[in-house]
Amino acid sequence: MLATGTTVTTAGLTQVDREKIYQWINELSSPETRENALLELSKKRESVTDLAPMLWHSCGTIAALLQEIVNIYPSINPPTLTAHQSNRVCNALALLQCVASHVETRSAFLAAHIPLFLYPFLHTVSKTRPFEYLRLTSLGVIGALVKTDEQEVINFLLTTEIIPLCLRIMESGSELSKTVATFILQKILLDDTGLAYICQTYERFSHVAMILGKMVLQLSKEPSARLLKHVVRCYLRLSDNSRAREALRQCLPDQLKDTTFAQVLKDDSTTKRWLAQLVKNLQEGQVTDPRGIPLPPQ
Repeated sequence: MLATGTTVTTAGLTQVDREKIYQWINELSSPETRENALLELSKKRESVTDLAPMLWHSCGTIAALLQEIVNIYPSINPPTLTAHQSNRVCNALALLQCVASHVETRSAFLAAHIPLFLYPFLHTVSKTRPFEYLRLTSLGVIGALVKTDEQEVINFLLTTEIIPLCLRIMESGSELSKTVATFILQKILLDDTGLAYICQTYERFSHVAMILGKMVLQLSKEPSARLLKHVVRCYLRLSDNSRAREALRQCLPDQLKDTTFAQVLKDDSTTKRWLAQLVKNLQEGQVTDPRGIPLPPQ
């Protein structure tokens, strides 16, 4: 049931539509009616602007969504997840993404540590479509959090294992999963606290640099302008840190210095500008001999 005393608005909905939303939310509490309610509500998450507060403040709803997630854990190892199971849990994840995105529910969502329930899905390595869809939808929830550019989101994520999880997906996931995982890393890096965290130890920085380097090599063989854009932005942001900049002078892939990606980026002025700025950042402050050859640091 919807909690008493909770005020929510469903702008643009007719009375009949509103009653339907309430009915489906109430039906989430019952295992017999939950699957259809998940499907119907996930279709409405874009059109019902205040669906997130409605879900969060209704009795038993978040517990029901978490139950859907936990029910899938036994199918992860050994990997037996079916398409039907994957579709159902992804509908639950779509509703959690809605809660994660909304300004009124985001803080409570983080305080309840709900993203941690998704991490077992990000640990999976099976390449089957049900698992790929599960990983991608789980990444979508984290992506929705970082998209808000809220400090509390970054602070929360840095206390978790999200960076190594994203790095592993960036190395071996599908192109779409790699793109979302790289976007999450990019958003963490764009935050001053996130950049400082990754550049705090050589181990953290070198892990990030190694995976980005592997991605550049792979992109030179199988180009993707969208993925390359995020990779270049990550490198550019790393170059804002003096210690990382020094290390990147040694390990930036040659493919980002030559014309390897000229064709891929010919219509992408933003990424071309970022790449030029990256190269400029790495050249500035270098000591050179009279022939223009960089000298090793003393």
